[in-house]
Amino acid sequence: MPAAAVDPFAKVRAATNTHRAKHGCGAYPYDNGPLLAAIAAAANARRILELGTALGYTALSFASGAPDATVDTIERDPEHVQLARDNIAAAAMDHRITVHEGDFATVLATLDPGYDVVFFDGQAPSPALHKTLRGLLRTGGTLITANLNHRSTPEGVRKALFDGKSWRSALIDDAGETAISVKL
Repeated sequence: MPAAAVDPFAKVRAATNTHRAKHGCGAYPYDNGPLLAAIAAAANARRILELGTALGYTALSFASGAPDATVDTIERDPEHVQLARDNIAAAAMDHRITVHEGDFATVLATLDPGYDVVFFDGQAPSPALHKTLRGLLRTGGTLITANLNHRSTPEGVRKALFDGKSWRSALIDDAGETAISVKL
């Protein structure tokens, strides 16, 4: 059996789980930061967008995988925003990662298109939000969509990802939780 990837931000991931358990909030860190870092590196990403910052674990993972990239990450919970900014500053990546405070729709309307990688990990994706993300992603860019097997995820989002016309997509886990898609 191969060795597991080293996770340089395992402490932030653990702190996020501890925070969630203590405060009863929805701050769930993505399970595999090293995978996200590898995707960012393989995409040679220069601009990365993340929806759902929590305490900064995945933003840090993306930034470590693509050392020349900037990361825009969006979080609406003010306490999470501050904790994420603290974790990002402690990792000396605050010059490359910007934590935007607010709801997704409001913040996304202020961003310029042309992202190389977009990561959605904030509850279940809606069709309207999914369409907005497509508009922000460059052709050939990579969309990573988590939470696909949540009961509230509309079937239209899954159909759009796997229609073969707009996206080239594959599930990246056995549970059907996450898809990786390339914008056609």
